[in-house]
Amino acid sequence: MTIDELLQIEEIRQLRIGYSNYFDGHDVAGLTTLFCEDAVCEFPEECGGDWIGRDTIIANFTRELDRLGEPYDTMHVVTNPWITLTGSDSAHGRCYLIDLLTRQKAGSGHCTTTGGHANPLDYLGMYEDDYQKEGGAWKFARIRLPFFWPDRTFESVKHPD
Repeated sequence: MTIDELLQIEEIRQLRIGYSNYFDGHDVAGLTTLFCEDAVCEFPEECGGDWIGRDTIIANFTRELDRLGEPYDTMHVVTNPWITLTGSDSAHGRCYLIDLLTRQKAGSGHCTTTGGHANPLDYLGMYEDDYQKEGGAWKFARIRLPFFWPDRTFESVKHPD
């Protein structure tokens, strides 16, 4: 692996970390900068299903953030990044999601609308991302988020080597 490839992978890691920080901090303007125009977010149906196109993605995130409460009422901890460059301007990656609730209140879970949680652990999942370089910056082309817990929606997908 070359130094340039390592730098590209680090830029992608920072993109994924930026997503968590912007989402948790309710920074819609920041989130908007992270997606390609024709990006797709694939979520389980109970979390809104597929969101197609940056405008739809941002509108749906805005609605979700309004419903979630205050900034940092949820925290998206991402770990174990596994990123493969698939071309000069494309890449694929995975990372684990540990989604935590920082306040106990009704409706705080981002994919449910009933009841609070006695446990601060909201979800365990795995982001499966496709990245595209646009205007010299890495952006999300596709985000897929299956869950392991509390309900398993994960189906094994082979990571490109």
